[in-house]
Formats: sequence, C-alpha cells, structure tokens
Amino acid sequence: MKTIMLVCSAGMSTSLLVNKIKAIVSKKGLEVNIIAASEAEAKSYQGRIDVLLLGPQVKFLLKKMEDLMTPQGTKVAVINSLSYGTLDGEAVLKQALELL
Repeated sequence: MKTIMLVCSAGMSTSLLVNKIKAIVSKKGLEVNIIAASEAEAKSYQGRIDVLLLGPQVKFLLKKMEDLMTPQGTKVAVINSLSYGTLDGEAVLKQALELL
C-alpha cells in the first residue's frame, strides 16, 4: 500500500482535502493511504511515506522537505493552487499518483 501525505502549517486545511481524496480512493478501490499532517509532524514520517504534497501556502518548505524526505525515496511536490483552493480531490490524487 502506498502512503500519500498532505502537509500544511497545522494540518487543518489539508484535512478537508484528505477527506475528499479518501472518498475517491474508496470509490475507486485503490490501495492508497492518505494522511494530513503539519510540517512538524511530517518529519516523524521519514521513510514511511511515498509522496509528500505541500499545500500552496507552505511552498516555501519545498527545498527543506525535499532534503529531508527524498533520501528515503519519498517524492515531494507542491499541490496546484487551483486544485487546493477548490478542494479538487481528484486532481490532487492524480498529481500524487503521477509522482509514484
């Protein structure tokens, strides 16, 4: 099973998006675990996630998270602003799956 983590400042705004993505994953029968976390929590997941997507409001963390996560094989990217703002779970899931 693949694990995708969405990260924002406190993990709150990404939680809404995670719920939408979970519904899509369930409907499609995909074996994907979706979680939301804050920047601080994300560090404790080193080596245990496959994709880390940053909310656009924390895109300044991209380099830091790449340095932290990519040595363990985790793909890191920033969620498209439009997809994030409209809570387009389908588009965000597609972005994550393309990184895999």
